[in-house]
Amino acid sequence: MIPLHGFGVREATVGNRMRRDCITANRGTEKMLNWDDPLAPLHPAEKLDARITPPPTESRPLIEAAADEAPDDWFERQNARPLSGSASPKTATALHAHDSFAHLRPGPGVVASESRMATAGGAPVVDPNPTPVQPELIVSDPLFPDATRAPSTAEQSRPQAPAGGATGLESIQMGAGRVRVDDKRIINCRADLHQLVPFKYDWAWQKYLDACANHWMPQEINMNADVALWKSPSGLTEDERTVIKRNLGFFSTADSLVANNLVLAVYRHISNPECRQYLLRQAFEEALHTHAYQYVVESLALDEGEIFNMYREVPSVARKAEWALPYTQHLADPYFSTGTPENDRTLLRELVAFYVIFEGIFFYVGFVQVLSMGRRNKMTGTAEQFQYILRDESMHMNFGIDVINQIKIENPHLWTESFKQELVTMIREAVALEAQYAHDTMPRGVLGLNAPTFEEYLHFIANRRCAQVGLPEQYPGATNPFPWMSEVLDLKKEKNFFETRVTEYQTGGTLSWD
Repeated sequence: MIPLHGFGVREATVGNRMRRDCITANRGTEKMLNWDDPLAPLHPAEKLDARITPPPTESRPLIEAAADEAPDDWFERQNARPLSGSASPKTATALHAHDSFAHLRPGPGVVASESRMATAGGAPVVDPNPTPVQPELIVSDPLFPDATRAPSTAEQSRPQAPAGGATGLESIQMGAGRVRVDDKRIINCRADLHQLVPFKYDWAWQKYLDACANHWMPQEINMNADVALWKSPSGLTEDERTVIKRNLGFFSTADSLVANNLVLAVYRHISNPECRQYLLRQAFEEALHTHAYQYVVESLALDEGEIFNMYREVPSVARKAEWALPYTQHLADPYFSTGTPENDRTLLRELVAFYVIFEGIFFYVGFVQVLSMGRRNKMTGTAEQFQYILRDESMHMNFGIDVINQIKIENPHLWTESFKQELVTMIREAVALEAQYAHDTMPRGVLGLNAPTFEEYLHFIANRRCAQVGLPEQYPGATNPFPWMSEVLDLKKEKNFFETRVTEYQTGGTLSWD
């Protein structure tokens, strides 16, 4: 009897021998067992040979050999086999016949090799541009045929990128030394990116933890009051409705642009695992913000095509989106890599464009407009959505500014006078675009707000952003006409949480319009 528990290599071997004995004993009888499918009905003996061929005695390298020999000796013989060429037909047959036990196959990578372990403790080195696989080094593996594909001619002819930092896609280097704190850098780091610890940038990890503790969902915010107000003919003026729709149109596209920038461009060139950890959280939050705008649009029964296509129909919205796109396009080039002063400045310029300008300037007119309505007890649900979004965006901006300043510390040669003047020009262009957006969204003024007031606010915000990254002040004497905005940014999630949280989630399709 074969025990049912502890089924292993030796039990499998016994089962295989019993299988062969049964086949031999019953050959020539009318019906026999189907060993490929034990639950299948019995088949005529004359069809057996066409359905199953028992593994021959000489083709049992994986199961029986392991049972008959010492484990250490078997591993050594397996790893002593040549790595080139393809598997023999017999070996391939045995592998397929023993698919049920494929998990017992030992991997060829982990071996007790003194020659490899002799390098342990050396400095970690990661090649960001590994040499293409040579045909003579290709290992044929019948279990993983895709892994043995030789590089195409097009792949071999690709231009070599500059020797930048690691990407996390490099081959594993056996015997490399452990990562030290001093090995870590924001960009152009050659240390292993799969090792989160030890931390070098504790502020990045803390921002990740703070963001996780800040979690919220759009469905937690009650939209019933907004639905009633929006439905009422006298609830809002046309100018107020324009403010809501224009901001939903811009932000729904803006957060998508930021998300694309993160996953297609920034993440690949930031060579620090704790910073990458926060970038992953930020990417999720950008998706959450787009979800929030969709939730508001659905709840208010707005024209989805009008809102989400606004960046291609309204010039002031289109100009801001169009301004940001080129920065992502440059970094998303598959042949772009950091490692030269020119390319490092390209990355730094892009970080300033998205974190300092796009999220730190372009967002603030819209936030002030919607939050002002909430302060006047109008569209309170929408305002609360924007309140939580603004808090997230403020954390994104602060993280990006910390990354920019850290890159400056580690690469002071990048921060030249000409480069600083280029960044100043970018910021002044952004202020002009955002001021035009303010004029477009409220041409006649609304809620006690007007475009000139927003221009003053933009000058104040731009001065703060310049100071945060070490640039000279551009608008001397600018003051903050909206001091209450700091209160919004300091909001804790627990504020009125149990009083305002929706206990029964409702979407636009289920909200009552009667």
